[in-house]
Amino acid sequence: MVAVLSFEREMSESNLPQKEASVLKGHEGAVLAARFNGDGNYCLSCGKDRTIRLWNPHRGIHIKTYKSHGREVRDVHCTSDNSKLISCGGDRQIFYWDVSTGRVIRKFRGHDSEVNAVKFNDYASVVVSAGYDRSMRAWDCRSHSTEPIQIMDTFQDSVMSVCLTKTEIIGGSVDGTVRTFDIRIGREISDDLGQPVNCISMSNDGNCTLASCLDSTLRLVDRSTGELLQEYKGHTCKSYKLDCCLTNTDAHVTGGSEDGYVFFWDLVDATVISKFRAHASVVTSVSYHPKEDCMITTSVDGTIKVWKT
Repeated sequence: MVAVLSFEREMSESNLPQKEASVLKGHEGAVLAARFNGDGNYCLSCGKDRTIRLWNPHRGIHIKTYKSHGREVRDVHCTSDNSKLISCGGDRQIFYWDVSTGRVIRKFRGHDSEVNAVKFNDYASVVVSAGYDRSMRAWDCRSHSTEPIQIMDTFQDSVMSVCLTKTEIIGGSVDGTVRTFDIRIGREISDDLGQPVNCISMSNDGNCTLASCLDSTLRLVDRSTGELLQEYKGHTCKSYKLDCCLTNTDAHVTGGSEDGYVFFWDLVDATVISKFRAHASVVTSVSYHPKEDCMITTSVDGTIKVWKT
């Protein structure tokens, strides 16, 4: 029985992307985030050098640079048809871009402080931003108004991360909560994790939220009941915003560590399936390919790396 289990573990480990396929260089200074686009053919990155960069990670090619932010760019997200992107950062603004021309279509202003995260909704009609000013704000991309259409300001501290479903806006905050706002019925549900939350992501089946907390723990929460399902440990996360996510099959949890390592945990029993040194410094971001066993990581060391099996 033990032999069977160890064989299964070796098999699952061999399917995980741990082989460095390419290094994407171009950013000057820390890279704060990288995101695959909807089909996984391209990725976007952003960082301290105030730029956003578009890449073909599979061929290791830099395609385009977007410059307009006055301070570091903290997050970026692309529409499902790849035509528009949204970005935010230290200059308190949210920039809405045309991907092909590199032109800024609109700037949304209203946050009183740095903006930590942005996301499009499914239809790319609305953008939601999360800020250091303890609020999340929703913006209408189709109207010419620069005022937010909704402000969610019940958080007690900086909002670090945002996720969207078709009907809900979910925010993770340094106040230790993950708050879900149901837009249809105007209801707010708060799950208190007891530790500062610096990143949230959702399982692909939409049933769970994964939260990275500043006590070096990832927590998996059942979205319908708020029950804590599992905790994942071994990495270091005490002072940086570090991304976490589930693999595209929801079989494993992955996240970066402040010592340059990337970890993979078994979703169900929370054992560390694999860990490897990915970067020379803090791993700020991990993004898993929507269909293939491929991952991109970013670091304070200024590099973006593409990992394959």
